[in-house]
Amino acid sequence: MEITKKSIIGDILDAHPETAEYFFEIGMHCLGCPASRGETVEEACQVHGTDADALVEKLNKAVE
Repeated sequence: MEITKKSIIGDILDAHPETAEYFFEIGMHCLGCPASRGETVEEACQVHGTDADALVEKLNKAVE
């Protein structure tokens, strides 16, 4: 599974629960709520004021 800025967070977490720590790092502590699970990586980064490209890179390295 290649993760992109358009990937849905819930799909990423279902396939790779170990990636949760990277979402926690950007201040996204509500991973269990339905709204956050339906967001894209890009949307979450906009809300939390972080670089989506940097997060995508970390996520893809984590799931290699």
